[in-house]
Amino acid sequence: MLSVSRLLRRAFSASAQLTTSKAATAATTKSLCDAILKERNLKRLVEKFKKFSENKRFRANADTYKLTVRRLGAAKRFNLIQEILEDQKKYEEISEEAFNARLISLYGKSGMFDDAQKVFDEMTEKKCTRTVLSFNALLAACVNSKKFDKVDGLFRELSQKLKIEPGLASYNIVIKAFCQMGSLDSAMSLLDEMEDKGVHPNLVTFNTLLYGLYKNGRFEDGDWIWSLMAFENIPDIRSYNAKLLGLALEKGTNDAVKLVEEMKIKGIKPDVSSFNALIKGFVKEENLEQAKHWYYEIGNSDCEPDILTFRTLISFACEKDDLKFAFELSKKIISRKCAVNKALLQQVVDGLVKSSQIQEAKELVQLGKNNGYSRYQLKLPSDE
Repeated sequence: MLSVSRLLRRAFSASAQLTTSKAATAATTKSLCDAILKERNLKRLVEKFKKFSENKRFRANADTYKLTVRRLGAAKRFNLIQEILEDQKKYEEISEEAFNARLISLYGKSGMFDDAQKVFDEMTEKKCTRTVLSFNALLAACVNSKKFDKVDGLFRELSQKLKIEPGLASYNIVIKAFCQMGSLDSAMSLLDEMEDKGVHPNLVTFNTLLYGLYKNGRFEDGDWIWSLMAFENIPDIRSYNAKLLGLALEKGTNDAVKLVEEMKIKGIKPDVSSFNALIKGFVKEENLEQAKHWYYEIGNSDCEPDILTFRTLISFACEKDDLKFAFELSKKIISRKCAVNKALLQQVVDGLVKSSQIQEAKELVQLGKNNGYSRYQLKLPSDE
């Protein structure tokens, strides 16, 4: 009979081996994912992706799928997206609804709604049950593909046909579609339908409506939604940013600045979207000094300017002949590798040359060359 100490040693040894095996498997999966993300040649990337997909743990890594498809989409290589996603259909997970929902979502985010619809339709052939999970994925794919005219039909007809009861996420997707279409009355009417069905709106519901209403200058309706929120949720930074953008663009920057002060009093810290709204408002009012002030306020906060910040300010700075500021912004764009349009930076180079600031123009061109990023390959006007 084995002693207790020997049994414990065996148990510990088996546990250690299992832990080591799991760690090795995880390390292998990570190395495969890293190899995909580091591959620069898109065709080789696709071949590696298909090969690595034979590994079940690799197929479970949703983030690698998302990043790969996003990269191919940015390069407009939709044929390659189709190649890697269609290849997934041969694996056992195709009989699982969550895996199909992932494929539907990836196609949708790439604007490939017909392919997303095909995955959904083929689920019955794979003996895969379709529930509200895949239904919502298809609705979202429709919105992400900007097929707004199809969303309401899918929502009504498909749910009845498949006997699927739409949930909160379903309604939020349709409300988003109506807001993006500009059908704000239809979006608001869904609140009554949700109440009748016992579906309670959440912050996503309210924030989507607030953004649509305030952005389109419907302040009375926006304020009504705001008051409605008081019974359900506390407004968050997204709620305030929706109202802030509307105020900055429609009511004026004075009201927008007051709202920022209100946010601070209530302990809601402005983020880059808050500052961008103020910058947009002051650009609309042709006030460069205040636009610059709120740009520098971003630096005084814990957030960083984003692409929208730079896009909004550079053109305006050039228009106002503040090329020193435009030059400053351009250098930051290049150092951070922001994906702005090349023409935006070329506009700064051209302006610097035109105002006889040749050294600054040359510096910007050289920075672009040193960076090695194709969109930063700028030229002096004399080089063209």
